[in-house]
Amino acid sequence: MPRKAQIESAQVASWLAQADHYRLPLSVAKSVTRVEVFENHQLSSENLYHVYSQTDKRSLVVFKSDREQGQKMLMLQEQYWLLMPSSKRPIRITPMQKLLGQASVGDISTMTWSQDYEATRVVEQTNDIAEAGALKLVLKAKAGNSNYQSIELWLKADNAFPVRANLYLKSGKLAKTAYFEADQAQQRVKTMRLIDGFQPDKVTLIHYEQHEAISLEDKFYNPAYLIRQNLSEF
Repeated sequence: MPRKAQIESAQVASWLAQADHYRLPLSVAKSVTRVEVFENHQLSSENLYHVYSQTDKRSLVVFKSDREQGQKMLMLQEQYWLLMPSSKRPIRITPMQKLLGQASVGDISTMTWSQDYEATRVVEQTNDIAEAGALKLVLKAKAGNSNYQSIELWLKADNAFPVRANLYLKSGKLAKTAYFEADQAQQRVKTMRLIDGFQPDKVTLIHYEQHEAISLEDKFYNPAYLIRQNLSEF
């Protein structure tokens, strides 16, 4: 019979996998994502993205809004590139840039708690009214180069649906707080609300409008190949 610690470890792993499934229902997919950015309660920008995700932390983001037409972002593990229609070479995104703008949204949207993190502590009750009835998990990044080295994650106790996540940098500073809103059927995350830890008046709403099982050929995850492609039909 497994020891209690082993049972608890397996249960936590199951919770994290279920929480990931609400956010990323398909491991290989195309997601239509609309992003609204508010500053001081005023809408400052709204953009549309088509996100193609593969296994092994590979994602391609195609920018669909008129003012960003032709731009692409490629994410391979912890390496990111921005591909501009006016440039002949992919532009590497620095670790600091990954904490800002579209790169930040892409990074948080595609992270998997069950694969990228391990739970170091579980708190079965919380005194915070907003998270009443939720489990609080303290997660530590498995990789030392992850943007967010630790996460406080609240999950609903009855179904492991994500409620809130505090994302911390290696320095211990709070970088982002994420809140998750379910669709009517409570089957997936419909909207993620991000509050910037350094600019609390800046709020980003990420609306997941459509998911479908689509797999791209491996060549589309090669920055040297991708820079030569238009992808306007993607």
